[in-house]
Amino acid sequence: MLGCHSAPDAESKTLITMDSRFRGNDESKIKHMWELKEPGQVKLIIGILAADENCLKKAVEAIEAEFGDIDLVSNTWPFNQTDYYKEQTGENILKQFVSIEKLIEPAELADIKHRTNAVEQSLAKELKMDLPRPVNLDPGIIEPSKLILATTKNYSHRIYIGKKMYAEVTLIFDNGKWQTMPYTYPDYAQQCYHDFFSKVRKKLLEQLKSKR
Repeated sequence: MLGCHSAPDAESKTLITMDSRFRGNDESKIKHMWELKEPGQVKLIIGILAADENCLKKAVEAIEAEFGDIDLVSNTWPFNQTDYYKEQTGENILKQFVSIEKLIEPAELADIKHRTNAVEQSLAKELKMDLPRPVNLDPGIIEPSKLILATTKNYSHRIYIGKKMYAEVTLIFDNGKWQTMPYTYPDYAQQCYHDFFSKVRKKLLEQLKSKR
């Protein structure tokens, strides 16, 4: 019978070796678990709802004046998936997206939503139309894995991002294409939108690569 101080058998030696190895891994993990990484820069996009072509043109000009050079502009599409904005923006609403050349930090999104709200109000006064909101601006960010939209409204799938603003992941990029979520706005499920977002995503990857 082995005493208390008997030499360990082969199985015990194996367990001791594994325990030592795992302790080393744990120490390495603990060392790095407190090291936080800065988020990567992202691409700012702004969706525009406009009462007519002139409103759309003025909106693009105002966006460029406020946020800097625009590098990509989508086609213009009729916005007819809902009549929610009919009383605010009219009956024949146009939709277009633009992306801003300069990359931004994700944490800027709440501030940007406040700025687009101010641009909307300024345009409403300038355009002097018989509509309370002739231009509606929806800012969002594109990163390699997703598209996030800012909003003033809280809901179950949205998170608070500060300064009375919320955000939601509207689309994710998976297996080479954009994927909708159960709550994604119907118009954001359209392939024409996805094609434009893919161009923006490609530009983002090129810009991030050039910064390395």
